[in-house]
Amino acid sequence: MSDYKEKFEKMRVAGKLASKTLDMLTDYIKPGVSTDRIDKVAYEFIKDNGGYSAPLFYRGFEKSLCTSLNHVVCHGIPSERILEDGDAVNVDITAVVDNYYGDTSRMYEIGNVSVKAKNLIEATYDSLMRAVKILKPGKKLGDIGYEIQSYVESKGYAVVRDFCGHGISNVFHEPPNILHYGSKNTGKELTPGMTFTIEPMINYGKFDTKVLNDGWTAVTKDKSLSAQFEHTVGITEDSYEIFTESGKGYTRPPYN
Repeated sequence: MSDYKEKFEKMRVAGKLASKTLDMLTDYIKPGVSTDRIDKVAYEFIKDNGGYSAPLFYRGFEKSLCTSLNHVVCHGIPSERILEDGDAVNVDITAVVDNYYGDTSRMYEIGNVSVKAKNLIEATYDSLMRAVKILKPGKKLGDIGYEIQSYVESKGYAVVRDFCGHGISNVFHEPPNILHYGSKNTGKELTPGMTFTIEPMINYGKFDTKVLNDGWTAVTKDKSLSAQFEHTVGITEDSYEIFTESGKGYTRPPYN
């Protein structure tokens, strides 16, 4: 246990700041607000609470978080785009505190969203938590992917193949890759002390994606809706720990 006790303590601090930032942003994410405004508010909040935003200047990325709207799968860049009634947006935060990273994202419903969007968002959240709840030493990475894929495909949705979760600690992205599709009892075995993200991206239509000319924004090729939730987790001696749970008990929208 002592081998990773200090690492887990630092991951808790970073994860708590990331989730606290998403909690705080809930009041700002509404019709009439630009995604750039959300970015600026988050940047200041993280800085004021003793951390910094990992995405800022990461490989040339010029914003502090990602805002992925509607058919954007991930890595959407905050802009002057105003949130409108009916939009669904994923906000992805990574806070760094004392050189350790907490990475988490949530979906937000703007005003009155379609039943189609609500159902996709709910299934995406449920797929994440189904995968988290099986975590323990001895399980394998393929079990995580199988749990997500089998659940969402049973509902007629598709799992994005081009992006995945990742190891994380005092490095933003490190091995292993955490695929959100796969077969039971395949891949690397989970061992105590492992820390990584699970962040399924689920499409209403087909799983195919493409990256826009900005080099970051990934969208569904068929322009169908996409949704994502993300937690940073650690493997304990006999179970798991979620480092990025909401301090306000927020899980999926509506957040109130």
